[in-house]
Amino acid sequence: MANVVELKVNLHCDECIRKILKAIKKIEDIETYDVDTQLNKVIVTGNVTDEQVIRVLQKVRKTAVKWDQDDQTLSAN
Repeated sequence: MANVVELKVNLHCDECIRKILKAIKKIEDIETYDVDTQLNKVIVTGNVTDEQVIRVLQKVRKTAVKWDQDDQTLSAN
């Protein structure tokens, strides 16, 4: 069963987006992924957890937190 992981990530430049996409593509068991630069949102669908995707993004020095529809600001927990 596929999980949908939605995370807030600071996407301020093309280089950051490139690093994030490269890191996400290496995750096993993903079906789809998307980066929304307007909302600073990364969406990954597949047999993955929030924690797995956050860990991968931390390896490329990106702070990621679970997406909260009510609070669309980026804040580290």
